[in-house]
Amino acid sequence: MHRRRRTALVLSAAAVAAAPLLTACGSEAHPGAAAVVGDDRITVAQLESRVNEVRDAQRAAIPDEQQYEQAIAKTGGLTRSTLHTMVLDKVLHQAAADAGVAVSRREIQTMEAGLKQQAGSKKALEQGWLQQYSVAPSRLTESFRTEIEAQKLAKVIGADMNAPEGQAVFWKELSKASKKLDVDLNPRYGRWDVEKSKRADARTPWVREVSGNGEARPEQA
Repeated sequence: MHRRRRTALVLSAAAVAAAPLLTACGSEAHPGAAAVVGDDRITVAQLESRVNEVRDAQRAAIPDEQQYEQAIAKTGGLTRSTLHTMVLDKVLHQAAADAGVAVSRREIQTMEAGLKQQAGSKKALEQGWLQQYSVAPSRLTESFRTEIEAQKLAKVIGADMNAPEGQAVFWKELSKASKKLDVDLNPRYGRWDVEKSKRADARTPWVREVSGNGEARPEQA
């Protein structure tokens, strides 16, 4: 596995259990909102637009009708997992800002160039992230920024993401950020809980599991 991928952020069930849950009870206090994160509202329309981006990208990438239907079946919980990803990314951004972490355009370009070389082409990179993480090609730059942000946050707070103790430190920071933002999830999409969001098949590039040898690998559905 490429060294860059081995050093990417990782998440294990043990780390989630050790850290405080990021929870909030959903309410109907925000009509039209899928979630409220601090001063930001993620509207139902915004959520549906993000989901449609993925579906359109899948449709363009898979012209065969039967294969397309199979891809849709594999991502049947896309709306809920997309919302959890959107919320979790905002929580990460808050934690990073509190820690003084910033990401430059050059860092994003460097990551993209490395991943493109590893994948073999820009198209292969786009298809890989679409299939693994349900990230539409138009969202790749945004996704790379978030992954770098997570890596830098872990470094700043001294969290070794290959060790359960380090993962606990990292998630403690996100728990603080979540409490600060007072995450409020529309109950139609579930309850905000980091452990449950992971198990709802939210495939976020910077959230990873740890295999037995300590190397990072994508989450399994």
